[in-house]
Amino acid sequence: MYTEPSTYDIVGVGFGPSNLALAIALDEILLERGRELSHCFIERQPRFTWHGDMLLPGTDMQISFLKDLVSLRDPTSPYSFVNYLRQHNRLEAFISQKTFFPSRIEFNDYLRWTAGHFDTHCRYGESVTRVVPEYKGRDVVALQVHSADAAGRERTRRTRSLVFAPGGRPFVPACLAEKNDDRIIHSSRYLSEIERRPLDAAGEHRLAVVGGGQSAAEIFLDLVSRYPNAKVDLILRGSTLKPSEDGPSINHIFDPDYTDFFFGQSQQVRQSLLAEFRHTNYAVVDGDLIERISAMLYAQRVDGSERVRVLSSCAIEQVDCDTQSLTLSLAQAGAGLRQERYDRVIAATGYLRDTSRSLLAELEHELEGFTIGRHYQLATPAHVQAPIFVQGSSETTHGLADTLLSVLAIRSHEIALSLVDKLAAKPPRPARADNAVMEEVE
Repeated sequence: MYTEPSTYDIVGVGFGPSNLALAIALDEILLERGRELSHCFIERQPRFTWHGDMLLPGTDMQISFLKDLVSLRDPTSPYSFVNYLRQHNRLEAFISQKTFFPSRIEFNDYLRWTAGHFDTHCRYGESVTRVVPEYKGRDVVALQVHSADAAGRERTRRTRSLVFAPGGRPFVPACLAEKNDDRIIHSSRYLSEIERRPLDAAGEHRLAVVGGGQSAAEIFLDLVSRYPNAKVDLILRGSTLKPSEDGPSINHIFDPDYTDFFFGQSQQVRQSLLAEFRHTNYAVVDGDLIERISAMLYAQRVDGSERVRVLSSCAIEQVDCDTQSLTLSLAQAGAGLRQERYDRVIAATGYLRDTSRSLLAELEHELEGFTIGRHYQLATPAHVQAPIFVQGSSETTHGLADTLLSVLAIRSHEIALSLVDKLAAKPPRPARADNAVMEEVE
């Protein structure tokens, strides 16, 4: 029977792609150096799933499969997407598709397959609730990580270091969130809620999607397909759906090497760069989806119907709820105030990246303004002996790629090297044969 250590060397909060990539990097480095560090990852979901409620039919990745968990660092790794295809006897078939962009469903399966090799290191079904510093005199010698499972059972793990990668926190505009109505759904819960409280597929429903980004467009098209008799509105603050820019002349900002350049700039220059390139990642939509939506709107003009609408330049002024429907009061530029009634409203309104900071509230007095260094370690005074790293919360210091998959392979290796250098003071263990990892994978 497995017994957890009294003190872990490393505890990771969250086990999405970021900490999964870290698990791989740790495995590689510890094997190479013949050392061992006890580590585990605490994940609130009952099993590995990457954006499970947005795994919609027909949705593809927006980055190349070569930006997987490892290939930018080591394309020969057994955890590459190419090896995943080989192990599932689909390599030739994938090549025949002539694409760099697998479906989101397939990429999730790749991530889940990889995560399965690290099950012994992951504690699924637990949510981290707080992190408490442990003092010896004035020194912080360890951290106590508190978590609870779905049944409310609590436990505490002691660790010498911490890596936060909890992902984003769903953001819902106040005018919608304050109603606390389960007919208002954030995109992060889209499929689950559609299945939990299904609508009659043949019903003449009124549905709205709020947002102007990729998720909003995908959900809009899914609703149109899922409910063929429904009227579906896409409500935008902007004047139009904006296409994402993803040509080679601009994609360099997502390369890992760009992180060094961005980090080395002044705060003022960083802010300017973020504003300049914001359209590559936020409130933009793939061109093929815009074309599909435009084609639907034009077809309606031909046949004189108005089943789907794009309501642009709209701000939600008020939300009223009754037992029958939700009423949105929309202020539309050039058209004044209008009221629209809906059976469901989907808020595809993005995420906040402040989860790490809120969980570290009891340690905040020991943190130096939540400043994150080049290699993703939080700045702390010398008496804080337990290093803390953060993944996915450093856009303002490390660039737009920080919340994306593009830098995972390199970032995870940088963090793993830092952790091993700081913590691996234990005597070396005998190195395994090189084929041991391959046997585990295959």
